[in-house]
Amino acid sequence: MARSLNNQDRFVCIYPAYLNNKKTIAEGRQIPISKAVENSTATEIQDVCSAVGLNAFLEKNKMYSREWNRDVQYRGRVWVQLKQEDGSLCLVQLPSRTSVMLYVAEMIPELKTRTQNSGGADPSLQQAEGSKKGKGKKKE
Repeated sequence: MARSLNNQDRFVCIYPAYLNNKKTIAEGRQIPISKAVENSTATEIQDVCSAVGLNAFLEKNKMYSREWNRDVQYRGRVWVQLKQEDGSLCLVQLPSRTSVMLYVAEMIPELKTRTQNSGGADPSLQQAEGSKKGKGKKKE
């Protein structure tokens, strides 16, 4: 995403580590651990921001400087637009970086990808198929 200097104060950057309850403040968590979520991804952050009506741009291959784990699930950052060009807020209920992070952390557990994994019928079928494949490989 191309951004000029005057756009910089209209956007905030959010890395998944900011919301991760497995991280300490020294490792980059920026919200209270009681409100943080387990292993959020940049895609989930973008999904929540887009769903509420904020402009959110995902940069998949960016890494948080304090992140030691180079796995794909820990990659990415999201630029979220807080203000319009005239300086007015995009959403009055989300006026700051902190308010956006707290809202996103609250909504991530409600995402379909999170709720299906915890007890929907389809994922259990997928897990069963995956485990059958695993068992087949072990028998060989």
